[in-house]
Order: sequence, then C-alpha cells, then structure tokens
Amino acid sequence: MALTGLQIYKLLPQTNCKECGFPTCLAFAMKLAQKGTELEKCPYVSEDAKTALDAASAPPIKLVTVGSGERAFEIGNETVLFRHEKTFYHQPGLVVRVKSDDPQLAEKAASAAAYGLERVGMQLRLDGLAVQQSGGDAAAYAAAVAAARAAAPGLPIILATGDAAAADAALAGGAAAEKPLLWGADAGNWQAMAGVAKKHACPLVISAEGGDLGGLVDLSENVRGAGVEDLVLDPGTASLNADLSAFTQLRRLALKKGTRALGLPIIADAGAPTWQQELVRATQAIAKYAGIVVLDHAEPGALYSLLTLRQNIYTDPQKPIQVDPKMYEVGNVTAESPLLITTNFSLTYFSVSGEVEGSGVPAWLLVADCDGQSVLTAWAAGKLDAEKIAKSVKDSGIGNKLTHKKLVIPGHVAGLSGEVEEELPGWQIMVGPRDAVDIPSYLKTVWPAA
Repeated sequence: MALTGLQIYKLLPQTNCKECGFPTCLAFAMKLAQKGTELEKCPYVSEDAKTALDAASAPPIKLVTVGSGERAFEIGNETVLFRHEKTFYHQPGLVVRVKSDDPQLAEKAASAAAYGLERVGMQLRLDGLAVQQSGGDAAAYAAAVAAARAAAPGLPIILATGDAAAADAALAGGAAAEKPLLWGADAGNWQAMAGVAKKHACPLVISAEGGDLGGLVDLSENVRGAGVEDLVLDPGTASLNADLSAFTQLRRLALKKGTRALGLPIIADAGAPTWQQELVRATQAIAKYAGIVVLDHAEPGALYSLLTLRQNIYTDPQKPIQVDPKMYEVGNVTAESPLLITTNFSLTYFSVSGEVEGSGVPAWLLVADCDGQSVLTAWAAGKLDAEKIAKSVKDSGIGNKLTHKKLVIPGHVAGLSGEVEEELPGWQIMVGPRDAVDIPSYLKTVWPAA
C-alpha cells in the first residue's frame, strides 16, 4: 500500500533544508505521496528510510522498455489521469501486426519500418511490428520472426504467441538481443511464458479474458513471483465500451488506489475488420491510457491521423511545441523580398512558412517570441502587441537588409496596424490575410501593388 504524506514525513530527516526544492520536509512528503516528485531529491534520506519508502517513491505505473537500440521506446511511468493536471510522458507505441504465414510478411515489415512523416518540425513514425503466430510449428514461427527482423532492422518486435516453445525458438534465433515484447501469457500458460521471458530478459504481456481485472491481479502477482518484473497488461476486451471501462479502471486503480499489481502499462489490441473501425478504436486507446496500440491495417490516412493525435495529446499542455524566435529565410530572399511576421507556435510557423514556400515568392519570415502561442491566443494574452512586434523588427536588424520598409502583420491582429506604425516610424504596416492558405494569393497580388 502507498504511504500517506504524514507517514512519509516521519521517515524523512525533518531538517527543512530546502535542498529538495520544497520549503519544508512536510511539503516534500506531501508531494512525494502524490507521485509529484522523486525521493532522490532528498540528499539526506537514510538507506533504511529509502527501503521503507519504496512504495511511495516508485512510479505508480512501471516504466517498461520495448526493443533495444535507437528505435526502442518506453511506455508507462504516467502520474496523472488527465493531461491538463500535469502532462503525459510516454506516448503509446503504434505497432502494425503481421501474421507469421503471410506471404507478404517481409514486404509489410519493411513498409512499417519505413513509414514516417514530418509535422511541425518533428518526425513521426511507427514504433514496432507484432508478428502473430498463425499456424506452423516453433521452427516456422522462428523463421517468420527472423524474416521480419531482416526486413525491418532495428524496428522493435512484439512476439505475439502463446506458444512458449515458439517464443523461445524465435528468441534463441537472435531476437533476444533486441529485447522484444512477448505477448501471450495467460492463466493457462503463464508459467511457461514467464520462464521464457526470464530466460531471455524480455518484458512480458499478461492477458485476461473479457476485462477480468481480478484475473490480471492474480497473474501479475504470480508472474512477478516467478521473477519477471517488466510486465504489460492486456485486459482482453473486444469493444469500445469494454476497452474504455477496463483501461480507465486500470489507470485509476494504479494512480488513486496504489494497486501495485496493476501499476503497469496497457496494450490495446485495436484490430478490427475494417481500417475505419480500427481507427475509431485506436483513437480511443491513444486518448485513454494505452501504452501500446496494435493495428492490423496500415492505411496511410489512418496512420497519419493517429500519429497526429498522439503528438497532440502527448505534448506538454504547459509548454506548447514551438520554434526558435528569429528571422527565417523562405526561398532565395533578396533586399526586395516581402517581410512577414508571425508567432513561434510551431503549427502557426509551419503553416505560414509552408504557404509562403508554396507561393514561389521568396520572403523574410520574422518569428516573434510569444511563448509558443498562436496569433490570436498571443494577442489575447498580451504576448503579441505593437511593442512586441516593433521590438522584434528592431532586434532582428532586418531594416538594414531591405530596400523597402514594409511589414506584413497577420490579419487576425489588423487592429494593431496603427499602433505598430507609431512604434516603427517610417515603416508601412500592411495587413495580411487571416488564414495562411490565402498567403500565396496575397504575395502575388496585394504585395506587388503596395
């Protein structure tokens, strides 16, 4: 059971040294009980106290690593139910499943490994490949896993089989070095699967049927007793309602009740007959606590949607994705090129710069430091006003590089044009379009006529 703040306080040095970053030992203890800090921040805690505080200092959801090398990914270690309470830390791995007897296995594996896209300056890609045993003996499954690994080198693998002999053969064939996730331990085979996981030092998925959380508790305790600590939960649900209920209960039991046996990341089997149905189920899984989402379809449009959703949810709500506030050159700019200004919110910057580039008109793009907020949000918060715009222009030194003194401000802040002119004497302040999509037309028609 997790300790209360007062119980933790009694085990601390009680010196109020403030070296932990908190004003008192009691404040530190209360935060530790809420999983909001780490015991290591106290420099004077005794070894005996560390042992006693293990339950309080350990993360409520265990951190598990899948794979090895550059593409390995981590899941778990979350501390809140809702991202606005703090943030979510480890985004769920998106994994495509292939069957071991699929004649296109190698082609699909290579495609999964190669899939990727860039959004707001970040590379988004799939995280792994699940090889599902579909007929055949242990040797056939091991050969299929080897073929998948060869086609997608470095891509983390999930061995989806309840056959301990098949899993052992695949691991002995070289897969063990890549620390794949074993998916297939249940009430009937957990001893054999736990033995394989322990032998090869791999994480293991424990599975229940129909959302039987009591069964998961028993399995978790049994498998841990067998010496395997890196576990992932599969509640075995098969519908949107059942998924939502089980996943939410698991998260609450781990965070609110301190149920250590269930303080583990969750794998969501989002497989469905059509990619549209799968997209809906996977979307819910990403939003509601899945650590891994397994897909049967690799529909590009669906993958793009899921990767974008994941990026949005796992962005720190207190620290928006932003670019460096500075002058950017879009195309081969000259002293006659237009000068536009925007904010340093990544989505705003990449939308504007993308439209400018697409217009074929080289332009100077001045990005103001607005704490990563969009134009309207920055304006409403007082982060983008006439003074900020004028200061950004002056600090950039752009006036010495241009043969003109014309500045295009976003259409959403057209009301600032008069004030900006007062702050920048001698400059002509032009009001640009409200939407980025209208920038190409503006640069080709309005700018030349100004």
